[in-house]
Amino acid sequence: MASLPTGFAGLLATWPQACRPPAAGKRHRRRTHPLRTPPDTLPNTPPVDHNTPTPPEADATPPELMAVGKLVAAQGLQGELRVLPMSDFPQRFTRPGRRWLQGRPPQPPRVVELLRGRQLPGKELFVVQLDGIDSREAAEALVGLELLVAANDRPPLQPGEFHLLDLVGLEARLLESDGSPGALIGRVRDLLHAGNDLLEIERPGEPGPSPLLIPFVQAIVPVVKLKEGWIGLTPPPGLLDL
Repeated sequence: MASLPTGFAGLLATWPQACRPPAAGKRHRRRTHPLRTPPDTLPNTPPVDHNTPTPPEADATPPELMAVGKLVAAQGLQGELRVLPMSDFPQRFTRPGRRWLQGRPPQPPRVVELLRGRQLPGKELFVVQLDGIDSREAAEALVGLELLVAANDRPPLQPGEFHLLDLVGLEARLLESDGSPGALIGRVRDLLHAGNDLLEIERPGEPGPSPLLIPFVQAIVPVVKLKEGWIGLTPPPGLLDL
């Protein structure tokens, strides 16, 4: 498990990996992070059919993209790259097909073809081979870029699972003893991956106070009401003061 900032390390150290459905003390499922447009405003585009080849006319960049990983290092001498995933779906990094690479804005994303990929044994990292990248020097030139997929490329979820990007924009409220929503803490603004998923909560007020970082685990976020538009928090003492 990657180290976390002081204050969260002890809080998260004893919580195991995600499972479905999440049980008390377990992490929620981590999915993909949005790019460019908040996910609550994404168009209702049909899901991608993973069994149908992408037609040639689809070469153009789609209107919405999602970041699913970051290229962190070259692997070997043949142009392979290590990817730090921001998705629980291994097929993002192992299934051949079209992807996009994104540098710092305002650089536009560029299309690439994923030829193959594999997970490193015993590690969270994946190794991918991109078309046209056949040397270590070419791979090193891509380190730091994000790996993207089309926003409507959402693999099917099992009952009890959901995409974390759907949480952006939800109200974060303290959970009452009877399970009802209590005091408003703020709204989910972003999702940060630092070994464990952290919800970035934007708090109300002028001037705006610093955002809260809330570990997205069952013990602290036991209730997620997507249709109702809120999540329920049961934070331990001091967490909201960090």
